Amino acid sequence: MKMRLTDKDGEVRELTDADVKRMRPMSEVLPGDLQRTIGQRGKQRSPTKVKTSIRLSPEVIEHFKAEGEGWQRRIDQALKRYIREHGHG
Repeated sequence: MKMRLTDKDGEVRELTDADVKRMRPMSEVLPGDLQRTIGQRGKQRSPTKVKTSIRLSPEVIEHFKAEGEGWQRRIDQALKRYIREHGHG
């Protein structure tokens, strides 16, 4: 018996072994032009950040990592706040 993948609220249920066995390769299901776009980033909506390497003290890294995911973004926000409060040079 084939069960719906979503419940009445639209939430996806946990997949069973039978669900996985029924899955087909992407190449059989999606048109070629859509397959080529899978995994590609779209146009950036805001300016991209510059990748850099910076040495920070262990205390700084531990502090921001202790708050969980997004620690690099929070360091970026803290530095932006410092610039706003202290000006440019």
